[in-house]
Amino acid sequence: MPELPEVEIVKQSLDKNITHKKVKKVIVRNRNLRFKIPINFESYLKNKKVIKVDRFSKYLIISLSGDAYYLIHLGMSGTIHIINKKKSSQFTNTSFYHSPFLPKKHNHVEIIFDSLKVIYNDPRRFGFFQFIKSNKDLKKRFNHLGPEPFDKKFNIKYVLAFFREKNKNIKSFLMDQRFVSGVGNIYASEILFLSKIKPNKKVKLLNKIECNLLIKNSKKILRNAIKKGGSSIRDFKDTHGIAGSFQDNFNVYQREGLNCKRKKCKGKIIKKIITNRSTFFCNFCQK
Repeated sequence: MPELPEVEIVKQSLDKNITHKKVKKVIVRNRNLRFKIPINFESYLKNKKVIKVDRFSKYLIISLSGDAYYLIHLGMSGTIHIINKKKSSQFTNTSFYHSPFLPKKHNHVEIIFDSLKVIYNDPRRFGFFQFIKSNKDLKKRFNHLGPEPFDKKFNIKYVLAFFREKNKNIKSFLMDQRFVSGVGNIYASEILFLSKIKPNKKVKLLNKIECNLLIKNSKKILRNAIKKGGSSIRDFKDTHGIAGSFQDNFNVYQREGLNCKRKKCKGKIIKKIITNRSTFFCNFCQK
């Protein structure tokens, strides 16, 4: 599943390509995504102008004329492709997983503008589109989610209060969107390595120094991943044919059995299943 950095890359690409453009036509080939696409989706979106493209957590937010919005969540396998009539680039994928080229199957939604079209592809159909009628409703839509790592609200006071007397392990908390939004399996392992914290450590045992490290390193890891274009653990390339390169900087993720990269550390990277997810960490320097 794409995590915050990968969705941010998609957001940047969409914002660059469709902001200030008017929707000319919408084609829905399959309404049966995670939530069924409503019958009036095409007529509602037609002739709307895109004001801007934002992101919160793993959600894309398309702001439309008339104070309306629609959200896109990529689910497990959703990708967004841009076909530009004026450019002959063979690379269409703005997203994280799967082919850099537009697949022949599972192209469920086409949003057509004057000189380009945006195509939503999703083999597993866990992604979804959702209309939001006002800014007030948009804020309400995210009420159940915690702050992003970049948010000022994600501070030591918030973290200590959230962790107080809780028995759950820290890896589970980093992936709990009610605690912090946008962190997934890959980056949780990397954040914990940088913070020298074992992933199955109970959060009630974390001290203030460790909590401050989690806050600092969550920002550091995600910013670095965004800067490097996300993590291409498969054959992803963006619309310019450039692959994300953060995977070249993995310290623990998918490095099972290899030596720890930390200087003077004698440990090896081991893999454990925590909260039903593969978790990678150093058996020596993470305490």
